[in-house]
Amino acid sequence: MRRYARWHIWLGWLIGGPLLLWTASGVVMVLKPIEEVRGNDLRIERPKKTIATPPNPVALPAASSDGPIEYRTFVQRRTAVTLLSFADGRVERYSAATGRPIPPMDESEARAALSSDIRGGEAVSSLRAFPASAPPLDFRKPVDVWQATLPDGAHVYLNRHTGEIEAVRTRWWRFYDFMWGLHIMDLRTREDAHNPFTIAFGILAFLGTLMGFVLLFRRRRARAAAR
Repeated sequence: MRRYARWHIWLGWLIGGPLLLWTASGVVMVLKPIEEVRGNDLRIERPKKTIATPPNPVALPAASSDGPIEYRTFVQRRTAVTLLSFADGRVERYSAATGRPIPPMDESEARAALSSDIRGGEAVSSLRAFPASAPPLDFRKPVDVWQATLPDGAHVYLNRHTGEIEAVRTRWWRFYDFMWGLHIMDLRTREDAHNPFTIAFGILAFLGTLMGFVLLFRRRRARAAAR
């Protein structure tokens, strides 16, 4: 049992670091409501409006394997627009009134969207375009976007093809995201929880816990026998 206890001690030293990281990161991730972490309070929610059939509907492409898979018409900042979504992820935006294509969101439209849909969006510290091939780490979607930085450090991402707000990343969200990367032991992509480090240390932690239970009951028996 002494040798068994020494093994348990050495195993404890090995898994102590990951256990501390898992516990600390778990505490951080429950400190604030997830709605606050996601910056939902920064979004200006507007009532949904039903759109009747537009007078000049978009002429849909002929049916084919590469044709649109979704057709959506809605009011976007007081303007009726139609979005065509394709299987390859491509999105095309049209005016629902005229059926004409709307070009990708430029800087002036991005600033107008921020002022209209984000609290404090009229005071943007910086505005930067990112291609789908190189999205920022706190966005991680293969989408062409504008990244707007607010005075409080929050990032707002606007889809340049649809004109919609894709995500809001507050400073706390970015810290939360870093702690999530520590929690799953994947700081590079922060997406892969099924990785060798998590699996290996999880198994070791489980074995260490079982060994600790065995030692606990053995010590109780030894104390009872000594009495």
